[in-house]
Amino acid sequence: MKIQILGKGCINCKKLEENVRIALKQIGLNEEVEKVTDVDKIVEMGVLMTPALVIYGKIESTGKVLSQKQIIEIINNSRI
Repeated sequence: MKIQILGKGCINCKKLEENVRIALKQIGLNEEVEKVTDVDKIVEMGVLMTPALVIYGKIESTGKVLSQKQIIEIINNSRI
């Protein structure tokens, strides 16, 4: 599973990354979390609002910090 956090490193981006890492730990996954901070790359991926969460190349969320529970739901649905 490829998980990406898109954002320049603002406080919301850091909080989303933290929530993703905690959510992964809670469900027992040891996946790599890639941080994408290059604005050109972020826009190229079709994201205009950060932070954004991308799983398996699919944009799952933009412009908000998801809770750990929301992230677990998204991950579980992505694995089906």
